Amino acid sequence: MPRHQPKQRLTAAVARLDLAVQALVNRPRSYVRGLFDHGCVSLDGQPCRNAGAPGAIGQLLALDYDPQQNYRETPKARLSTRFAIAHEDAHLIVVEKVAGILTVPTDRGETTTLVHEVARYLSKGPRLLHRAYIVHRLDRDTSGLLVFGKTQAVADALRDQFADRKPERQYIAIAAGQLQPAAGTFRSHLATNDDLDQYSTDDETAGKLAVTHWQIEARLRGATRVSVQLETGRRNQIRVHLAEAGHPILGDVRYRTDLSRHPAWRWPRLALHARTLGFTHPVTGQQVRCQADLPACFGQFAAACGSGGSRR
Repeated sequence: MPRHQPKQRLTAAVARLDLAVQALVNRPRSYVRGLFDHGCVSLDGQPCRNAGAPGAIGQLLALDYDPQQNYRETPKARLSTRFAIAHEDAHLIVVEKVAGILTVPTDRGETTTLVHEVARYLSKGPRLLHRAYIVHRLDRDTSGLLVFGKTQAVADALRDQFADRKPERQYIAIAAGQLQPAAGTFRSHLATNDDLDQYSTDDETAGKLAVTHWQIEARLRGATRVSVQLETGRRNQIRVHLAEAGHPILGDVRYRTDLSRHPAWRWPRLALHARTLGFTHPVTGQQVRCQADLPACFGQFAAACGSGGSRR
C-alpha cells in the first residue's frame, strides 16, 4: 500500500497544528497525535512532534504516513511540577519556571535544576539522553518564562539575539512602597562586590551597562505593582535597580532587606515574574511570543492589600 503524503499551505493561522492535520486525514484526535509521535508530520520541511504547536500563515504542513497502520499515541513522560511548557517545536522549548528552583547548577553541582528537569523531559524519562541548552536565566526565587535550545547552534543563535537586545522581555514586580513617577527608566553600570552582590557604579570601566524601563500597573497599600521591560539582561538587574531607588521587590532577601518585607507578602519567594518573552525563531524566522499568567500569590496579595490609589 503506498504511503500518503498530503501537503497543505496554511492560509490562516491555527492555534493547534493537530486540528489542521485532523482536517487533512479525517481521523480521530488520538490517531492524529500518534502521527505526530511517530514523526509523520513536518512543518516547513522540519519534523514536528508537538501536536499543540501553533501554525502561521504560509507555513507548509506535510504528512508522510501509511493509511493502513494504526498510529498509536506514545505514553508521555510525566511533566515536572517545576515547569510548564509554553511553546515547543523541533528546535527549541519555552518553559514557565516555578519559583524556588535554580535555573542551572551552582558550584555545588545540583542535579535538580531547571536545565536538568527540561533535559529529562526531552529525554522522555529520568535518563539524560538529550540536553537542554541554556540561553538565559532567572533567579531561583523568580518565576516565569525561559527559552532553551535543543541544539547548541540554536541556543547560540538565541543568545546572539539577547546580546543584541532584540528579544521582548517583560516582567511584573511588586515593589515596596509607592514608586514615583508613573513610568521611567533606570540606567546604570552594574558591578559586583566581594559578596557577589550587584551594585551601580559611576565607573563605566568597572561595570556593565544595565537599562530597565518600568511602568506602574497598580498602586496597592504599601506596595506598587510594576511592569518592567528589560533592555539589557544583567544578573539581578531589576532587583538592584528597584532596591537602589528605595523600592525593593517584596521578598528580596539580598537587596534592601530592611524595606523588602510586607505584612501581606507571606510567600517565600520574590514578587517577580517573567510574564512575556518574544523573539525571532532562529531557524524558521517566525516571531515567537509567549505570555504566562501571573502566579496566584500576586492576585492574593492584591486582594489582601486592595487599591492604594491611582496609577499616577
